[in-house]
Amino acid sequence: MRFINPIPFVRDIDRSKDFYQKRLGLKVLEDFGDFVLFETGFAIHEGSSLEETIWGKAIVAEEPYGRRNLLLYFEHEDIEAAFENIAPHVEMIHPIERQAWGQRVFRFFDPDRHAVEIGEPQSLLPGNAQKS
Repeated sequence: MRFINPIPFVRDIDRSKDFYQKRLGLKVLEDFGDFVLFETGFAIHEGSSLEETIWGKAIVAEEPYGRRNLLLYFEHEDIEAAFENIAPHVEMIHPIERQAWGQRVFRFFDPDRHAVEIGEPQSLLPGNAQKS
């Protein structure tokens, strides 16, 4: 068995696709209308259609899917540039902070209030750099 990826439910697939393309710079690999797969393997699915598929009916609710129980993690080679490009367009959880393990990250909410973390690559941390 091999884990592939989580697929967050989204309320508006076009809004979310636009967000992940324009704000995070992800490239669409395949767009099936209610399901979008990005080149990185990350995917999003229109919530109402996925609810119909899984539970046999769409759940009538207006609240965001994000429940503060899932963190979508991405890495970026230039954390400062990523922060400058993303921060003005999102609801921030916090700006760039160094974590206890040494990595610098920032966190924010996507349009469905899923928490998103952008971190510098682990390979850039002191002691983790690959030696040539």
